[in-house]
Amino acid sequence: MTVTVGRDSSKTRKTLTAGGQTVAYYSIPAAEAAGLGEFARLPASLKVVLENMLRFEDGKTVTVDDIRAFSDWGKQGGQNPIEIAYRPARVLMQDFTGVPAVVDLAAMRDGILGLGGDAQKINPLNPVDLVIDHSVMIDEFGTPRAFQMNVDLEYERNLERYTFLKWGQKAFNNFRVVPPGTGICHQVNLEYLAQTVWTDTDQNGEMVAYPDTLVGTDSHTTMVNGLAVLGWGVGGIEAEAAMLGQPVSMLIPEVVGFKLTGKMVEGTTATDLVLKVVQMLRKHGVVNKFVEFYGEGLDHLPLADRATIANMAPEYGATCGFFPIDAETLRYMRATGRDEARIALVEAYAKENGFWRGADYSPIYTSTLALDMGEIVPAISGPKRPQDYLPLTDAARTFYKVVADYRGIDVSPDALSMGDEGGAVTAPPRDVRKVVAVDGKDYSLTDGSVVIAAITSCTNTSNPYVMMGAGLVARKARALGLTAKPWVKTSLAPGSQVVGEYLAASGLQEDLDALGFNLVGYGCTTCIGNSGPLGDPAISKAINDHDLVATAVLSGNRNFEGRISPDVRANFLASPPLVVAYAIAGDLNVNLTRDPIGQTPDGRDVFLKDIWPSSQEVAEMVDRVVTREMFQAKYADVFKGDERWQAVQITDSETYDWPPASTYIQNPPYFQGMGRDKGVISDIEGARVLAILGDMITTDHISPAGSFKATTPAGKYLTERQVAVRDFNSYGSRRGNHEVMMRGTFANIRIKNEMLDGVEGGYTKGPDGAQTSIFDASMEWQARDTPLVIFGGVEYGAGSSRDWAAKGTALLGVKAVIAESFERIHRSNLVGMGVIPFEFQPGENRKTLGLTGDETVSIHGLAGDLKPLSLVPCTIRYADGREITIQIKCRIDTAIEIEYVENGGVLHYVLRDLAQN
Repeated sequence: MTVTVGRDSSKTRKTLTAGGQTVAYYSIPAAEAAGLGEFARLPASLKVVLENMLRFEDGKTVTVDDIRAFSDWGKQGGQNPIEIAYRPARVLMQDFTGVPAVVDLAAMRDGILGLGGDAQKINPLNPVDLVIDHSVMIDEFGTPRAFQMNVDLEYERNLERYTFLKWGQKAFNNFRVVPPGTGICHQVNLEYLAQTVWTDTDQNGEMVAYPDTLVGTDSHTTMVNGLAVLGWGVGGIEAEAAMLGQPVSMLIPEVVGFKLTGKMVEGTTATDLVLKVVQMLRKHGVVNKFVEFYGEGLDHLPLADRATIANMAPEYGATCGFFPIDAETLRYMRATGRDEARIALVEAYAKENGFWRGADYSPIYTSTLALDMGEIVPAISGPKRPQDYLPLTDAARTFYKVVADYRGIDVSPDALSMGDEGGAVTAPPRDVRKVVAVDGKDYSLTDGSVVIAAITSCTNTSNPYVMMGAGLVARKARALGLTAKPWVKTSLAPGSQVVGEYLAASGLQEDLDALGFNLVGYGCTTCIGNSGPLGDPAISKAINDHDLVATAVLSGNRNFEGRISPDVRANFLASPPLVVAYAIAGDLNVNLTRDPIGQTPDGRDVFLKDIWPSSQEVAEMVDRVVTREMFQAKYADVFKGDERWQAVQITDSETYDWPPASTYIQNPPYFQGMGRDKGVISDIEGARVLAILGDMITTDHISPAGSFKATTPAGKYLTERQVAVRDFNSYGSRRGNHEVMMRGTFANIRIKNEMLDGVEGGYTKGPDGAQTSIFDASMEWQARDTPLVIFGGVEYGAGSSRDWAAKGTALLGVKAVIAESFERIHRSNLVGMGVIPFEFQPGENRKTLGLTGDETVSIHGLAGDLKPLSLVPCTIRYADGREITIQIKCRIDTAIEIEYVENGGVLHYVLRDLAQN
């Protein structure tokens, strides 16, 4: 691999020697000395971007003025939002988003041949790693055979996708695949792939050191910022452009400083800390901003805890949550088996180039907020948003209110104050809760019954402190004769094989097994909706027949509506030890801080404090068991895979031979029939409304990842092709087939289209005014050559980076999405697919305008010389003939994005550019 750098400026290019090697680097202090500006007090996260400008300054794409703008940023109080061209060092993918990305690359090879170009121009120029982690589903659990059976089913269901990915590894340069059963991409990145400081030879053959940076096709790419590696999630279309050499167009961001002081107290975990951080930052407002953590509290925060906080940057809305390089960074690199020469280089480079967090680290920030970690208490978040923070003391009473609201029951203030210290009532009264017997069982279910308890997700399973904590809770509970309730589906899905190794070495896996937390796979599982069916069909039947508010408790990062399981209405995020505790309690109505969690065989009450390990117990276990050698052994052959992966047969071909009958992989229509000339942006005339959606519409709402029924448009498509329902797999696994995915767009079972009254699911009004599926309505409108628009509320497109939320929107014929605000990644994805995002002006929204969906919408001011972030007129004609014209902001944010839309999307832009050059 060769890294192409800009002009070899003797003023900023220097050398340093560390770890037995001498390397060139681009010096920020030297840039200051050369009079390019004042950079010393820039936040470390922004210095990473500045170094990128120094390294790629060529007088065209990156100019000296771009470099000076960073100095102006500091002088202007942390603000100077000029457009820059940023080039990350590498790209990270997982298989749900990676398969459609490789499909696009394969289609682009066909497309460039159609334009008379060279197929070999469609090759990643930057290193790309794809980790297969999203496909394993929890069909089997609670038994020693669970892991093996789930892996067997994974290969059976996904062999066609895996064959395609293995072809891609052979066909494309700089593209590696980490096989199934290895771990979650972000944890593999943190523990092995990331280097903090990267090295490569430039076009002159000289070794250059520079900050390790990346973009990833998963929103939780941010996790690696805990290791001082600047990375964030993008859609697959943006990642593909970055692979092919297109810089990431961005504005110099604001940087919010989050000061941590004090240290964690007994009984609290990193999960409790991050849930509080999410709440605080959501309230502060950090969308499109960097967050950088600083303060003396970092001296007491292990890197695993930092990675937990960095991981959930999408949940607090930031582009990233960055931790600067310090002594803890080096300690973690050493503990996880990184080469000593690399560690020496990281330390020398960071200190030489101004990236080191020492005692005098005091950057300029756009704004700041602070948290004393000594004030953190045990907590969970739910029932449907990560920022819905709940101290554990309040969890039961809050859930009581959730159920009451769902049932339409008014509750008295006295009932809501139950469980306070000194109060007589410790559990919600049953006048609100519904309790039903389960046929053939000796137990009942109630609103609040925990039917899923999952230790899952890279967010927490990357952290040995909370994992060992969960194991110790299981050990103490087992010793007292406690076990999980029989209606709880329990599972353990670590983010890497190293976790399985140290749980086994400590003996704690035996204790977890005894409570039903057997290993089910190494992958995302429940966190991304692959929870599988509940343990007993009778449980699912009881929940759905009686409309119970069943709950899930998981150690993940997402708890959006309809994400975890179709049988579950309320989802709660919790630390792994609390997941085990809730499995034992079996009920969200139990106040874990006061009520018994269970009883011993002789009837004695057991409380959470009786089975909760001390911080010292956990630390001693981690220090004794988790070793550098474990990481080195487990990652020694990370790309090799097991016998199944090695047995996957592929053809050796430059272009992909698309199987016409495949229901997993299809050649997408984006580039078919495409000409060499770009188009123009046109005004939108006479558009109809496809959906009116509320606040916090997530990409899970827009493009669900989980299972679907035979009665859905996607189910009907597969049934017509003789695919049995048991073989449907999931939307996520079928992202290589646009026919399935466009039918699944806006098809979340919990989405609510305000054009219809009291209806959940992917429905709307068709051209005849009758209720129909969004897909069928779209096809009818497209047959009439009628453009479509979507209206939304605040934080439209929150959550995952999935590009199919934008691809599906485009394929449904939607030309514009008009919302109160957009989350960063989805806005970019819409532009990347040629769909224009617009924002209402303050004080105006779908409600103030009285929108019903029967309106006709026209947007002018787009044709001709459209400028980024322009205000344009939008005329709304109501069903009664009345018309109003409002101003809306065009959220095409940069000049290059104008060109993307003119070309029909970013990949069309890149493809034409490659064909013409």
